[in-house]
Amino acid sequence: MSGVDTLAGVPAVEPGTAGPPCAYARLRSENPVIRTQLPNGETAWLLSRYADVRAAFADPRLERPLLSAWPPRDGDTAPPPCLPTFLEMTGAHHERVRRAVLPLFGRRRLEPVRPRIRAMAEELIDTMVAESVDGTADLVASYVEPLPLRVLCETTGLPHEDRDIYLPHTLTLLGASGVPMAEVLAALYALQDYAAALIDRKEQEDGGEDHIRLLLAQSRSPGSDLTRDDVVSFVVTMLMAGYKTTMQHTGNALLALLTHPGALRRLRAEPSGIGTAVEELLRYVPLMNAINILVATEDFTLHGKHIRAGDAVVPVPASANRDPAAFADPDRLDLSRSPNAHVAFGHGPHACTGGHLTRLQLATAIEVLLERLPGIELAVPVDSIRWDESTPLRAPAQLPVRW
Repeated sequence: MSGVDTLAGVPAVEPGTAGPPCAYARLRSENPVIRTQLPNGETAWLLSRYADVRAAFADPRLERPLLSAWPPRDGDTAPPPCLPTFLEMTGAHHERVRRAVLPLFGRRRLEPVRPRIRAMAEELIDTMVAESVDGTADLVASYVEPLPLRVLCETTGLPHEDRDIYLPHTLTLLGASGVPMAEVLAALYALQDYAAALIDRKEQEDGGEDHIRLLLAQSRSPGSDLTRDDVVSFVVTMLMAGYKTTMQHTGNALLALLTHPGALRRLRAEPSGIGTAVEELLRYVPLMNAINILVATEDFTLHGKHIRAGDAVVPVPASANRDPAAFADPDRLDLSRSPNAHVAFGHGPHACTGGHLTRLQLATAIEVLLERLPGIELAVPVDSIRWDESTPLRAPAQLPVRW
């Protein structure tokens, strides 16, 4: 790494919260580009301001490295190559794959899925209520945890019954910045092997038009730019990005609503505002408080700091979404905030492909919950809630509620 800044650690998240830590406010003001030490011991340039984070995601001089290739190692210590996920694809490769995948997650394509997502949410709520003997339950176990996985499996064609095979590997990869590289690589290769075997099964079975089958059919079309390996990458990407992050954000979003009863009442009285509320929850909750590693492909200077080719750069959406230069009163939950140009899904060519599905799922989860359980509230003091802090994306491990 270059520069003479004092090496600092990534600001720690306060226990029992999702963040972002107050330290980001100081960094935005005093050190918007600072050399920092990551949980795995590597160093990187941390970007905390909204304008810099947004620009970094779209900057062609910054590329996301392969999980198997960063930190870089030479010679015999270099791991065997792996397929890139969508976030790691570059140039023409990324463009042709994105062209094939993006229509599957567009608003028009997802609209027919809305009734099915609603039916799944209603079924989970009905089961939770039926199994409760005293009008209380754990919302995470009964609703927040199962819904995103069912939606993901329903839309993409992932087998729900295989969840005990692939979910442990996805959890390892989500904590990659603080997990030994050997474990990260083992999980990555295991998911890649699982995806390849799943595609073999799909090719031999008759089925509906799930996303995996649609992409496979496209890859077999004469003259198609899509390859079978690209479909394998699609499966791995969905496993890494489509479940746990959505689950954890949903838990944090519902906790935010439950701890702002006035806002919750207004939303219940005016459900037409749920779409706007979802955008604010995406901004307010630090969905991407994880480490987003980018690597500079050439030298450049930012706020007087000399970033050199090969340096790692870490834009922090959790900090950017609380930047007062971009959002008025940014630490206040304002469910009517508009416009709301948050960067929860990143920005630029690598913005999250599944953003519309995440929005639809969260909006439906809130809508059904408020319709079926209008009197829902926390059943315990908020400071007694147990948190899942096993990955950088922290979330409530339990949400005891009553209705």
